[in-house]
Amino acid sequence: MNIEIKLKELLKKINMEQKELAELTGLSSRTISELVNNKTERIPKTALVKIAIALNVNDIRDLIDFAKDK
Repeated sequence: MNIEIKLKELLKKINMEQKELAELTGLSSRTISELVNNKTERIPKTALVKIAIALNVNDIRDLIDFAKDK
């Protein structure tokens, strides 16, 4: 089982680009890209908080979820 970051789906749903989220959060474009593409092994809590605030996420399950191994 893995943790899946659902940032790609959230951004698509609200029609926001990664660059715009980077600007809103103060996170680097690289960090946002790695999170969007689930290419990171460690997810900084501060990054999750900044993203949740920027996207008005009140439930962490809207941002991350468990995914079964394929």
